[in-house]
Amino acid sequence: MSPTRMSYREALRAALREAMQRDPRVFLMGEDVGRYGGTYAVSKGLLEEFGAERIRDTPLSELAFVGAGIGAALGGMRPIVEVMTVNFSLLALDQIVNTAAALRHMSGGQFSVPLVIRMATGAGRQLAAQHSHSLENWYAHIPGIRVLAPATIEDARAMLWPALRDPDPVVIFEHAQLYNLEEDLPAHWESNADISHARVRRNGTDLSLLAWGGCLGKALEAAALLEGEGISAEVIDLRVLRPLDMDTVLASVRRTHRAVVVDEGWRSGSLAGELLARIAEESFYDLDAAPARVCSQEVPIPYAKHLEDAALPQVPMIAAAARRVAGRDA
Repeated sequence: MSPTRMSYREALRAALREAMQRDPRVFLMGEDVGRYGGTYAVSKGLLEEFGAERIRDTPLSELAFVGAGIGAALGGMRPIVEVMTVNFSLLALDQIVNTAAALRHMSGGQFSVPLVIRMATGAGRQLAAQHSHSLENWYAHIPGIRVLAPATIEDARAMLWPALRDPDPVVIFEHAQLYNLEEDLPAHWESNADISHARVRRNGTDLSLLAWGGCLGKALEAAALLEGEGISAEVIDLRVLRPLDMDTVLASVRRTHRAVVVDEGWRSGSLAGELLARIAEESFYDLDAAPARVCSQEVPIPYAKHLEDAALPQVPMIAAAARRVAGRDA
């Protein structure tokens, strides 16, 4: 069997279709997921294939339809709730944090909430400050949920089914800049994907570049650039933001003795800061240099293209940070 060329969007759609074919309890709900085919065209054609009972357009109320998804999960269904963008998910934080994430604990293990929430995240599309932020760290902070950030075609295709089988809520972040990405889906991909571990995307010996979601491609570009300068960068795709797979991260840092984290979130209170703290706590004496992070500027994401680009982590910034950590910035 040969690899199949597809886009990130098509991989997500194929995953949705497969899940609904495999389990009649699975349904999709959210704003414009039906007749319109989804804000990012991920669910295009699924309404005609599965009908309005399983592809359900909702009112513009994240608080209401995320709550409805929680109720359906408690009632034995396997709902997939699509939130248009991470910024709008803040309207449903009460349902996600105070209800979905807490019910297993508060019921003494009597109830679980097998709910999957998908949402677009990230900037780069000139949609300004109400549609462009990266708030993955807010969700990775919360016990009781699993947080995934697929950055490749394979992960976009393979992570949904195991997420639906998790008895607890799973939040999947899809970086909006990835929807048009095209790659080959490996011939031997597995729908029962690993949703617990990070993955080494490029081997290296001089430093570890840690990234996820929309920053993974930039980290790989930076690693290729650095290779031409004689710096061997290992690139780790974090993939799972909660629970963090620190075993993979620390194993890489112990090989390379240096670390740079690339995070599209803001520096203050960032997931990058959490990663650096854990590296310092658990592998301080393996480090040959102070670790570094490359984050977005501490401003609401601007609308103007040149300002938006300046506010976000970019390949030259990542490469410059790597040179400093590797002691090659002279």
